[in-house]
Amino acid sequence: MKHTEKELQALKDAVSQMWMLVMSQLEKSEQAFINNDMELAREVVSREKRVDAFELKIDSDCENYIALYAPVAIDLRLVLSLIKISITLERIGDFAEGIARHVIDADCATIEPEIMKELRCEDMFAILRSMLSDSFTAFYSEDTVLSGRILSKDDEIDHIYRRSIDVLAEYLADHTSLIRCGLKTMLLIRKLERIGDHCSNIVEEIVFYVDAKVLKHQG
Repeated sequence: MKHTEKELQALKDAVSQMWMLVMSQLEKSEQAFINNDMELAREVVSREKRVDAFELKIDSDCENYIALYAPVAIDLRLVLSLIKISITLERIGDFAEGIARHVIDADCATIEPEIMKELRCEDMFAILRSMLSDSFTAFYSEDTVLSGRILSKDDEIDHIYRRSIDVLAEYLADHTSLIRCGLKTMLLIRKLERIGDHCSNIVEEIVFYVDAKVLKHQG
């Protein structure tokens, strides 16, 4: 294996490690939310610094690789995609931390369980975990066949998000004392919706790297 190939593999391995960490952060923030687990939520918050450190190092290493080896074609596309993917993973990590902080705040336990079930937060978490896992598989295998399926899951996330606005609006109209809590819950659901968008952005980068196609702004 050439030296440049070893360097590229090291970059991919670093992004893979960051990916695993972010998936773990999302899973733990989900469990903290579902079980109202303060200790687990605090663990998610404390581990966010590791996510940030990964992003900074990957960005620096990718810039150094470009400066030293002046890659072209697929190698250049890979390095550019790795930079963007690591930035996107860091943002997903930020949202996972935000969900954990929602649990730590512990001031939104008064919304009725039936309404929380109707908001379908657990379904959103499950879909997002699947999107993040499938996109990792596509990245690692350099197989973009999964891309359409992953992107269609984001449509499902968007549907749940739009429906949740109606559900919360109707509920809060009859429970005005819970408006502040309802708004915070809406912000949490918005975080989940944004994670779906970021998963789609990762897929777009994988397709750009592997197939040299630009999906951004293609609807």
